[in-house]
Amino acid sequence: MRGSLESVPRLIGRRLVAIALTSIAVTAVVFGLAAASPFDPLAYRLGSQYGKFTPGELEQLRSAAGFDKPWWQQLLSWWGGLLRGDAGFSHLYNKPVADVMAERVPWTLVLSGAGLIIALVGAVGLGIWAAWQPEGLVAKTISFLGVALAATPTFVYALGIIVVFGTLLHLIPLGGAAPPGTVPTLGGMGPYLIAPAFVLGLSQLPWPLLAMEEASRSAWNSPAVEAAQLRGLSRWQVLVGHVLPMSVLPMVTVFGTRLGELVVGAVIIESVFSWPGLAQATVESALAVDFSLLAVITVATTVLVMVGSLMSDVAYLVLDPRVSDV
Repeated sequence: MRGSLESVPRLIGRRLVAIALTSIAVTAVVFGLAAASPFDPLAYRLGSQYGKFTPGELEQLRSAAGFDKPWWQQLLSWWGGLLRGDAGFSHLYNKPVADVMAERVPWTLVLSGAGLIIALVGAVGLGIWAAWQPEGLVAKTISFLGVALAATPTFVYALGIIVVFGTLLHLIPLGGAAPPGTVPTLGGMGPYLIAPAFVLGLSQLPWPLLAMEEASRSAWNSPAVEAAQLRGLSRWQVLVGHVLPMSVLPMVTVFGTRLGELVVGAVIIESVFSWPGLAQATVESALAVDFSLLAVITVATTVLVMVGSLMSDVAYLVLDPRVSDV
């Protein structure tokens, strides 16, 4: 156990360097692709007024807004501002990028956190149920459920829940985060969170569940479990003391490696349920070639995914004393 804990600082140090280098590379790709896109940020910004300006006036406006600079100059300027604590200005929303993120990130975090909790509780609960009789009908049914959920696109869950529980039964709101005509608040989202969080949880459930179900089946055939049974321990004691600890580790690893899918799933679900998070800002910033906002959103997503992977590896080191490094 001591060897595992001693490996944690070394692992964290290496991963932090990797996160920094990856973030730099990702922003370079974002700025480069945005500059190569057919969309004109000035045209998006002016809207219907674009055709009223002469070519010379458009060039002056483009120069004043900084859109005429090469993408690499805009990239260096953006990184320089970020290092000074300035994430840039969003011409799409006509406000600092920090304000846009402050308004939208909490909504995405709440939805992602709720979906992750639902997936975690579901995976552990169903995994324990399946582990009780690993070769029984319940375990086979749970395994089939995991495969079926994994093969079903996320939007199918969303549309099914909207039709059944929203349109037919009128048990949940159909979308948004507040009644029409009112400003959404985190304290008042209440029932509006249920459907998108449940759909997100379902979309993240299959692989952790299948990992835990398969690990529990292997654990029952391990020498440690056979020895515990020979010592006369009850089936419940063997399950809690031996099978579950060996089954949880693969599930933790799967959750960490699939955090990127959680972020992507949250973006899709936000779009379906009109959730006021980062989804709309991501799409619109790409269409508007809003370099500053698009770069911040992309870097934040990249860092979140890599930190999730790091946390899962640290948890593996801490929970499994046989592992000395990752």
